Amino acid sequence: MTTCPRVLYLSFYFPPSRASGVYRARATANHLAVAGWDVTVFAAPLKFLYEAIGSVDEKLAETVDPRVRVERPWLSQFVWASDIREFSRLRRNSPMLALALYNKTQRFFPEHYHSWGMASVAKALRMHARRKFDVVVATGNPFAAFAAAYLINKFTGVPYIVDYRDAWTLDLFEDRPLFPAGHGAWAWEKRVLRQASAAIFVNEALRQWHAERYPSDAGKMMIVPNGWDPDVLEEGAATHRSVPPLRFSYVGTLTPAQPVREMVEAFVEARNHPSLAGATLNLYGHLGFFRSGQGRLMQAIGIDEDNRVGGADTGIVYRGPVSKTEVAHTYAESDVLVFLAGGAKYVTSGKIFEYMANGKPIVSVHAPGIAAAEVLAGYPLWFNADSLDPVDVAQAMIAAGKAAEDLTPETRERALAHARRFTRDRVLIPFEQKLRALVAERG
Repeated sequence: MTTCPRVLYLSFYFPPSRASGVYRARATANHLAVAGWDVTVFAAPLKFLYEAIGSVDEKLAETVDPRVRVERPWLSQFVWASDIREFSRLRRNSPMLALALYNKTQRFFPEHYHSWGMASVAKALRMHARRKFDVVVATGNPFAAFAAAYLINKFTGVPYIVDYRDAWTLDLFEDRPLFPAGHGAWAWEKRVLRQASAAIFVNEALRQWHAERYPSDAGKMMIVPNGWDPDVLEEGAATHRSVPPLRFSYVGTLTPAQPVREMVEAFVEARNHPSLAGATLNLYGHLGFFRSGQGRLMQAIGIDEDNRVGGADTGIVYRGPVSKTEVAHTYAESDVLVFLAGGAKYVTSGKIFEYMANGKPIVSVHAPGIAAAEVLAGYPLWFNADSLDPVDVAQAMIAAGKAAEDLTPETRERALAHARRFTRDRVLIPFEQKLRALVAERG
């Protein structure tokens, strides 16, 4: 009888979390379970998700393969705690001393999630002693997961792979190092990459940046792009509707890093065109990733008490969040999808894959040269001004609206064929093969 290979997956943000990287994590765990792996996930404590950041999607948790075992190591919530009744006796009586002790613990690993990383190491060693893991996969952020994988390897010899679904030391939006020279993150990243069996990146731009900074480890770096999830979004389920007035939609989390102002100005300009008279733009999604910042975001984005954006006459309305499991209906009610993204060349965004799977016109509202352009190239219904000038973006919106009205079954099928290249299972095949090769090498 063949024993299933056993993988420990260090993924802090895992369902019911709704953090931006959770869909990649969910898909990875499910893919491995279906492929015959014994999968154990170490994730964030539920208390942190529900109480500290208030960021959950319970329906998404129901889509995790029942064969996946989820453990939730301890996390110190010192920096997130605000209720004095939950403070320790030491913190209530000697707050400065408690803060000094907390800061001292961060000297080992400079991240607020370090306690979760160390608790993960301890739990992994106990579980490994009872039944050995064959390989460890760590996804960041937080990057305490990478440190945990490194330490587990040091103690047990179990190989590990790190998955950079986000950048650790690069500011994606400013295209500059995130930390000053001498910061502890640099030393940790160097040792983690040196010891890792492979490092995964979501696009070529990110792989190249890290390869240039760590040339001796470039040979172990590979790309596993994001993708879309057929189990929660049936291909092409959002049928063609283009019934005037046209409905434009943005689906995704709204953040201050996105060019919302440019989008609003462009849409107002586009509505002056006869073909878009009365058109609406509906914004679906959460306001940021943490509950505490929602009020500030509403003000920054310009959402009034009636959920209108930019004023009463823009035609733009904030509709609130929609569950991942119910998003297909939202797409079905849309004619044109607006791809609003912050950052520049290092940003792909997982949402764009989901957009393409609907086979509808997509308008880009982002800086030129974004990494997502590599994915969208070849999609026949992509309308990109290659500019953030509102007049240019408005013209792209007008063209997309016309494409929605004139959409033929043949063009839509070409769009869906392009999207099929990026189903989660397809893009994860090389990753799963790499894991199997590592296990085979160890015998």
